[in-house]
Amino acid sequence: MLSDYLTVKKTGQHEIVIDKSRFIAHIARATTEDEAISFIQSIKKEHSSATHNCSAYLIGETDNIQKANDDGEPSGTAGVPMLEVLKKRELKDTVAVVTRYFGGIKLGAGGLIRAYGKSVSEGLNHIGVVQRQLHQIVHITVDYTLLGKMENELRNSVYPVKEMNYLDKVEIQMYVPIKEADSFRDWITDLTNAQSKIQFGEQEYLEKNV
Repeated sequence: MLSDYLTVKKTGQHEIVIDKSRFIAHIARATTEDEAISFIQSIKKEHSSATHNCSAYLIGETDNIQKANDDGEPSGTAGVPMLEVLKKRELKDTVAVVTRYFGGIKLGAGGLIRAYGKSVSEGLNHIGVVQRQLHQIVHITVDYTLLGKMENELRNSVYPVKEMNYLDKVEIQMYVPIKEADSFRDWITDLTNAQSKIQFGEQEYLEKNV
């Protein structure tokens, strides 16, 4: 699993008009090629009367799945420019479909390349991009005598508190970036003079806007 990566914030769409042609960018997350294909097909069905529904997607930790489709536009003028925008923005697990309703004015090869690239770029700006960062869930168990000190330090730290359970002892769960898990454990050990039980639990991605 990647320690962090960028992807589109949510499924969304954004429309621009260039020389009377409507370009509607539809962008979504897709963690498998089947998900990407399904999304593309759903847009094609929704906009079956459009002149073109061009698409591009990249999937996998190393972008090992990359596809681009011009859907009837001149070769290399739609799908590839769309894919290049996704790659330039360093996105992963992302699929884009640009629906074009022809407005009667031909754009030429260069104009098409710019139009499809701009459609995806502005679509991403409108919908938003997030950084997904892998976190270790760290379980800390301490006596109530340490609660005041612990709670104050943890809530003033950069690490989000997942939950706190007040049982026979206090059980605290924290989100810690995977790269900082060992140093966090050392910090808690020092903070409690080794009077705490520290266990690593599951790993989970947290997201923040970029």
